[in-house]
Amino acid sequence: MLDLAPDLTQPAGWMPIVFVLVMGLAMLAYVVLDGYDLGVGMLMRQASDDEKDTMIASIGPFWDANETWLVLGVGILLTVFPRAHGVILGALYLPVALMLIGLTLRGVAFDFRVKARAALKPLWNRAFYAGSLLATWSQGYMLGSLITGFDSTPWTVAFSIVIGFALMAAYCLMGAGWLIIKTEGALQLRAIAWAKGSLFLTMAGVAAISLATPLVSPSIFAKWFAFPYIVLLLPIPVATAVLFAVIYRSLQRLPVRLAQGSEYGAWVPFGATVGVFLLASYGLAYSLFPWLVIDKLTLWQAASSPAAMGVILVGAAVVLPVIVGYTVFAYRVFWGKSTALKY
Repeated sequence: MLDLAPDLTQPAGWMPIVFVLVMGLAMLAYVVLDGYDLGVGMLMRQASDDEKDTMIASIGPFWDANETWLVLGVGILLTVFPRAHGVILGALYLPVALMLIGLTLRGVAFDFRVKARAALKPLWNRAFYAGSLLATWSQGYMLGSLITGFDSTPWTVAFSIVIGFALMAAYCLMGAGWLIIKTEGALQLRAIAWAKGSLFLTMAGVAAISLATPLVSPSIFAKWFAFPYIVLLLPIPVATAVLFAVIYRSLQRLPVRLAQGSEYGAWVPFGATVGVFLLASYGLAYSLFPWLVIDKLTLWQAASSPAAMGVILVGAAVVLPVIVGYTVFAYRVFWGKSTALKY
């Protein structure tokens, strides 16, 4: 696809690649970091009142900062790729609006649930759950729409709806893995059960995306199934299947180890799930490059002028290390088991 690119030695050629790489990494960081706390929010419906407090405590220091990565990714799309921003956000106006409503509802409920009167606390718990569910399903719907090139046929709409539910399961799997790491006792055992319940729907969602993506475009199909690419890319689905097997095996063994007083391997379900997301993101990026809108708009066609990108690049070089720095610092400070949530 490089024949679609201008001279890659010139700023107009290489700067859009740099920005699409940063944008992709920012969205991946958002999916992983905010994905687990959205998953924890969706799992709250099945927990007791005390368990809800512990679950909130496990994500409390992180959840707000995790959303910074979404702001960075969308900001790059808006400023560096304005043509693509108009097409993508225009096609996804409703799910984006629903996602923002969900994220806003989560933010309000997070603070109000611990400061409101005791009689109103269950209401805010339900609001946090509803906001988590709405934001997650909307993101899944947007992913399905991106894969199908923003078509609005009944089949593509149904596919996007299904992917929305699959992403809910994937976030729940990651959220349960986070709780296995951060909690103890009965809640930790319940998190293992929640992870088991989410695993197979997550597997089905990854399989559906993997099968649908090559079918929406002849060029994407050729990138995966033409020789020698089919051989070179075979490790991606194989490694994904291995990671799912590792998650399944770990979830079967963890209750026995915990009963023996050992937490060896407690990080495996969460870590392997992150690995699945990394592989899925790599496969999606390989499929879509260099398209921002499949078969319609490349990253070079959508990019701003080199002068504008140069200014934005300076800003990104300052902002990105700051975001990475405070994210690493926060996780170092608040690592370990969650304690009681007190105000």
